Amino acid sequence: MITPPFFATAGLEAIPPVLLAPFGLLLLLIAIMPLTPSRAHHWWERNYPFVSVGLAVLVGGYYLLKVPAGAATLAHSLHEYVSFIALIGSLFVVAGGIHLRVKGEATPLENVAFLLIGAGLANVIGTTGASVVLIRPWIRMNKIRISAYHIVFFIFVVSNVGGALTPIGDPPLFLGYLRGVPFFWLIEHLWAEWLVTLGLILAVFAAFDRRSFKHMPAQVQGQVTQHRDTFKLEGLPNLGLLAVIVAGVFLPERYFIRELVMLGAGAASLLTTPKEIHRQNHFNFGPIKEVAFLFIGIFTTMMPALNYLEAHGSQLGFTRPRQYYYATGGLSAVLDNAPTYVNFLKLAETTFVDETAVEQGEGSGSYDRRAVAVLLKTHSPIVAAISLAAVFFGAMTYIGNGPNFMVKSIAQGAGVHAPGFFGYIFKYSLPILLPILLLVGWIFL
Repeated sequence: MITPPFFATAGLEAIPPVLLAPFGLLLLLIAIMPLTPSRAHHWWERNYPFVSVGLAVLVGGYYLLKVPAGAATLAHSLHEYVSFIALIGSLFVVAGGIHLRVKGEATPLENVAFLLIGAGLANVIGTTGASVVLIRPWIRMNKIRISAYHIVFFIFVVSNVGGALTPIGDPPLFLGYLRGVPFFWLIEHLWAEWLVTLGLILAVFAAFDRRSFKHMPAQVQGQVTQHRDTFKLEGLPNLGLLAVIVAGVFLPERYFIRELVMLGAGAASLLTTPKEIHRQNHFNFGPIKEVAFLFIGIFTTMMPALNYLEAHGSQLGFTRPRQYYYATGGLSAVLDNAPTYVNFLKLAETTFVDETAVEQGEGSGSYDRRAVAVLLKTHSPIVAAISLAAVFFGAMTYIGNGPNFMVKSIAQGAGVHAPGFFGYIFKYSLPILLPILLLVGWIFL
């Protein structure tokens, strides 16, 4: 007998609507505080752990003390959080132990090939890992003519769109995996959308880059064309540790076996990677520390929002894949795409799956996993729409996906101009990326 979510038995009165406020407040702070004047921005950098954990304690305490079955719901959410951080953290650490040394200047064709390889790599080590490994080589191989559009298209391809084919590729997809989407379902069902979207973005980039290359002096063009590039990959043992992390995804959930294997691989990387490689990669724990603190707040404060959707989701009138695609995409662009994905997946469950279908459906595990299994069987285009939108539209702004701001910061630290928040949107994502994403939605959904 599969126990349905407590909300189905406890009633709406168990969760006061005001308890939705901490989730909204946290997402709002994450979105706007990096853009505020220096004093407010510095305050946020010093205090975001306390804000996130404080909101988590507020909501978690209410669930423990006031909500029927609240302890079980909180435990389930925290288990998902641990699994999420174990994957993201271990990938970040192991990727930080891999250094790609590049000599030479890249032609437009070589740049396209590099981005395409980066898109594939994002599905193996995640968009964060691929961004960490590849952004500095990308800057070095274009050092003569590096421009803002090089950084923007790297974010489009490597930090976002590239990672749409596996749960490892992007954080929202791993949350989908934890909730029951099979590991290989994405690549089986979304490869055509991935190829078309990637091909269109790379075609636009090639036009930009070819024009930039032609503006170089003829002598320099000849030197770049005739020069043989050299690549040297350092930290090779970490490739084996990446394989361990990927294999760990398939291990049992019980007793945190999966998470312990992943964290063990990360610890082994820290112990065995030469310090020089970490120095060359400017490796530090700052980015993963931020993710860990912010997501403990997100996972906990998100519980009332998910429970509200369990009670009212079917009343919102979302019935077509394009509705989910545009709504998920719109919010993923301005909020973090991981919680956006989870909330719309929950909305789809409550709209299309009833409790009887979950009881009679195939598979095992939690209620959510059974519900997702039924949803995939009866309304798979809805899950496809949510998955595509969460990953693709995360590239629309710097705040849509975690690696975006990180790439911008690395580029600026290397002396490369990266567009500001609104310059990124109005010069690149709105006129270039948005039409491509709308076209893909129109074609496939």
